[in-house]
Amino acid sequence: MAKITAAEVNKLRQKTGAGMMDCKKALVEAEGDFEKATDLLRKKGQKLASARAERIASEGVVLAKTNADATKAFAVMLNSETDFVAKNQEVIDFTRSILDLAVEKDISTLEDLKKVDMDGRTLEENVVDMIGKTGEKLELSEFETVKGAKAFAYVHQGNKIAAIAALNKSDLNNIDKIGKDIVMQIAAMSPVAIDKEDVDPKIIEKEIEIGKEQAREEGKPEELLEKIATGKLNKFFKESTLLNQESIMQSKKTVGQLLKEADNELTVVEFKRLSLV
Repeated sequence: MAKITAAEVNKLRQKTGAGMMDCKKALVEAEGDFEKATDLLRKKGQKLASARAERIASEGVVLAKTNADATKAFAVMLNSETDFVAKNQEVIDFTRSILDLAVEKDISTLEDLKKVDMDGRTLEENVVDMIGKTGEKLELSEFETVKGAKAFAYVHQGNKIAAIAALNKSDLNNIDKIGKDIVMQIAAMSPVAIDKEDVDPKIIEKEIEIGKEQAREEGKPEELLEKIATGKLNKFFKESTLLNQESIMQSKKTVGQLLKEADNELTVVEFKRLSLV
């Protein structure tokens, strides 16, 4: 049996990020062959990924940032099985490296992000390697981008919620404060669309049916159900569309009103929200 030194174990650990004991076992099995030991550790990650494929990964890390000229914002979610792993600094740093790579390469879709090169291998392969290190299922599950004259990103404390948004103007004196308030609003209030006309027809249909059923259960006459449901739908629009929501920063004014006060033509062109809660 080849004699394995502490220096060799540490070298393998530095390259792969695996635990000291895992590195030592891999080197022993590989009879001191460094590259073979590296492959063994990667295969361990692949086996764990396969074994834990059916596990539920409902915890994780959500991060967001803008590109250098703040015309585009990016948000990414890496899921884990437990909050313990999600709070692991190495996992947080790995998620941040994924986000940085997405910004650097100007990636637009989740599938493209999974295929992008990271240290000579695909990002998806690097996720499998991280599974080997953590012993948990990890999944790169969501990736979103927005683009506009000025983009903003916000990550709520704990890396559980992220919001990104783009505005149609960038040259206002207080645009940075406005943008920050908008992404914080999105993170806190989870709107389903920018304005009423942007709401998915399927959501509207569902809300009308819910409104009718609620009115029916309250004993309202059948001929009034449609009217009552429409009234409830208007309340839904006020509570669930960004421009019609009451601002969390300035009560009694809607987000849309505050934007118009800043500039009559200022509006949100796109937003996304990722959440683990």
